[in-house]
Amino acid sequence: MKLRFNLLSLLLLLLAPGLLPAATTIVRGPYLQSATPTSMVVRWRTDLSERSVVSYGLAADKLTENARSAGVGTEHVVQLENLQPGTRYFYVVGNAPVPPPSTKAGAAAEDGPASAAMSSFTTPPPVGAAKPTRVWVLGDPGTKNDTQRAVRDVYQKFTGDRPTDLWLLLGDNAYPDGTDADYQKAIFELYPDFLRTSPVWPALGNHDAQSANSITQSGVYYDIFTLPTRGQAGGVPSGTEAYYSFDYANAHFICLDSQDSDRNPNGPMMQWLKADLAATSRDWIIAYFHHPTYTKGTHDSDRDADSAGRMNDMRAIFLPVLEAGGVDLVLTGHSHVYERSWLIDGHYGKSNTFNASAHVRQTGDGRAGGNGVYRKPRIRTEHAGEVSVVTGSAGHASTQPVPLNHPVFFLSLNEAGSSVIDINGLQLDFTFLNEKGEKRDWFSVIKE
Repeated sequence: MKLRFNLLSLLLLLLAPGLLPAATTIVRGPYLQSATPTSMVVRWRTDLSERSVVSYGLAADKLTENARSAGVGTEHVVQLENLQPGTRYFYVVGNAPVPPPSTKAGAAAEDGPASAAMSSFTTPPPVGAAKPTRVWVLGDPGTKNDTQRAVRDVYQKFTGDRPTDLWLLLGDNAYPDGTDADYQKAIFELYPDFLRTSPVWPALGNHDAQSANSITQSGVYYDIFTLPTRGQAGGVPSGTEAYYSFDYANAHFICLDSQDSDRNPNGPMMQWLKADLAATSRDWIIAYFHHPTYTKGTHDSDRDADSAGRMNDMRAIFLPVLEAGGVDLVLTGHSHVYERSWLIDGHYGKSNTFNASAHVRQTGDGRAGGNGVYRKPRIRTEHAGEVSVVTGSAGHASTQPVPLNHPVFFLSLNEAGSSVIDINGLQLDFTFLNEKGEKRDWFSVIKE
């Protein structure tokens, strides 16, 4: 009886509240980073420290592979390697491997059960070969308000069952100061489904820079994102997460840091950009950064004092190099409007120096049902023209009247919304959707 009482007492003590290990909760993510055809970085955050394990496989009921990172903590960063290109993988994050299919029902895994719901992603296709590609573009989204939610919901309805292959953040991703709490509310709680299924590729904005520093690569922005510094996702190694490039199918994406990094014509970012442009052989080159080369919205690219001259620098110093390298599309935010140019080239001064006959390579609306799509040679050609798009209203549009009269633009709208890029072989289709679900602009570029 005495032994029985002691065993019962011990069992009751072990089951008493507070004596059993507390269950961890995933409070952020999972989210996907630095996608390549053969690898993926999976990140998440837990409220308590634990091990970092990702179980994955080719079917939801066959998570036969496990990847982990060393140590324990609340910030989990695990790289999955030796993946197959263009392949869908199912995965679960947690602190222990998922039991293999042969494990008998009711038997626990060695380290206990994994601690998250099932997710999936599809690896990028082999580099170079064309594949239909959908890109979602969000400029200045992080307002945490009903407009941001409406813009998100409109895109979700628009894309439907069509997967988003990747998405771009053009800066000012989390207002007002880019703090960890700002990012939690503005990004991680607003876009959970997209984050765990599609890799996100961000640029730094001025509001993000309130809590981050590109020179030291420190602060919230650099803590949150894992970006390629060694050219592992395509392109030339930049050595910094402030600016980088990556490939997806037959497109090459270049992210520049218009906020903090040296914008000197002989600076490191410029030297890297020239090398990266020279190295790529992709059919499409898409550049994106925060501060627009042209705008007459909530910011004015003609005013030297606006944004401390950053817009001037990106237009006068970096745009000529991008155009010489054959850029097809330039995406920016910062100005909380939508502005879209014709196919243009060679305009590096203030708006009063714009000359349509000299700077427009092809007029018209760029639409198959309108004046005709824009056309460019497939062979990389210097200064063949690009379309410049300011799409900085994914979180809000201006509540005040704005000029919207820069002569470089075919169309300017003071409306909230986001943009969609569809690349299908040698055709690029671009769409702007406002927060009401209206298709407000569209154009196409075809490589001959």
